[in-house]
Amino acid sequence: MTQVPITDARAHLASIIDDARVAPVYLTRRNRPVAAVVDADQLERLLEDAEELADIRAVDAAWEETESRGEVPIPWDEVKRDLGLPL
Repeated sequence: MTQVPITDARAHLASIIDDARVAPVYLTRRNRPVAAVVDADQLERLLEDAEELADIRAVDAAWEETESRGEVPIPWDEVKRDLGLPL
């Protein structure tokens, strides 16, 4: 894990960006990480993965709530039929 004090980062920004293409570079203040520089493509993938994980957790929570209430989900075919959608 590469760490760079913020005071040094100002003078070495170009090389920090180059290094971040390979692995995150952590910017530190008083020897504690406070920010990270990461490759933009990797950040985009991480954000997409985080969104998908949030969706999965929401579905899990909905299932748990359904089970805790003793409710039975309506089958998808029945929903489509009620809405007049093709089966």
